[in-house]
Amino acid sequence: MPLTLKHGFKPAPPERIKSDAILLFVSFIWGSGFIAQSIAAQSMGHFTFNGVRFWIGTLFLAALLGKKVRLERKNWGGVLTAGVLLFTASTFQQIGLKTTTAANAGFLTGLYVVIIPLLLWLFWREVIHWTTWVAAFLAVLGTLFLSTGGAFEPAPGDWYELAGAFIWAGHVIVVGRMARRMDNLQFAMGQFAITAFLNTIGAVLFDRFTAPQPQAWWAVFYSAVFPVGLGFTLQVVGQRNAPTTDAAILFSMEAVFAALLGYLLLGEQLFPLQIFGCVLIFSAMLLAQFREFLPATIHQKEPSD
Repeated sequence: MPLTLKHGFKPAPPERIKSDAILLFVSFIWGSGFIAQSIAAQSMGHFTFNGVRFWIGTLFLAALLGKKVRLERKNWGGVLTAGVLLFTASTFQQIGLKTTTAANAGFLTGLYVVIIPLLLWLFWREVIHWTTWVAAFLAVLGTLFLSTGGAFEPAPGDWYELAGAFIWAGHVIVVGRMARRMDNLQFAMGQFAITAFLNTIGAVLFDRFTAPQPQAWWAVFYSAVFPVGLGFTLQVVGQRNAPTTDAAILFSMEAVFAALLGYLLLGEQLFPLQIFGCVLIFSAMLLAQFREFLPATIHQKEPSD
C-alpha cells in the first residue's frame, strides 16, 4: 500500500514523476532545435532538412536495436499513422510560414495543448480533470504572449498552422497509445523511417538542391542526434507512463526554452509581456501536476487506453 501524506494527500507515483521529467527534458531538446533549424533553413530546403535528419535518426536506432529490429504486423497501423502525422504536421507548419509570421505560427501550433483534451473528450469520452482545462488555458495564453507579444494579426498562412495544430495533437495522442502497446525504440524507429521516406519524396519533387553551407551540416547533425534521435525517442518513452493531456502541457515549455536559448545564445530580446508568457506556461506545467496531490476522495484516475 503506497504511503500517503497528511489530510488524505498522496504523492505522484515514481513512474509518473520520472516520465514527466523525461518529457520536460524533451521540451528543452526541442527548444534547442530551433537554433539549428534556423541555421540550416538558410541554405537547405525543408523536405531535404527533415529527410536527412530523420534518416540519420532511423539508422541510429536501427544500429542500436541491431537484430532486434522487428515490427509486428498488429502494430503497423499505429506506426504508419504516427509517421504520416509527423510528416504532415511539419509540412503544414512550413507551408503556413510562407504567408504568416513566425509569431503567429508559434501561437497557433501551441493550440494543440487545448486541442488534445478536447479530442480525447469528444472521441474517446475521457473525463478531463478541471485542472487540465485550466492549465491548458494558461499554456495557450502564455504562448500567445510569448509568441506574439499579445498582438495577434491574422494572415493567410494561419489556416495551415491551425490545421497543423490538430495534426500535432493527433500525433501526441497516437504516440501516447502506441507507447503502451509496443517496444518504444521499435516504434520510434518505425515512425522515423516513414517520416524520412515521405520527406525524401517531397525533396525530390519540390526542393531545389543547392550546396548547403558548411555550418548547415553541423545544424543537421545536431538536429538529427538531439531533437530527432533523442527527443522524439524520449517522447515515446516518457508518454508511456504520463497522461497524454499532461504531456501536451509539458511540451508547451518548448517555446519557453526556445525563447530563453535565443536570448542567451543569439542575443534575441525578451520583452516584459513575453517574460510574463513564460511565467504563465511554467505555471500551467505546475498546475498539471496538481491533480496528483488532490485528496484521494476526489482524485480522478487517468482513463486507460
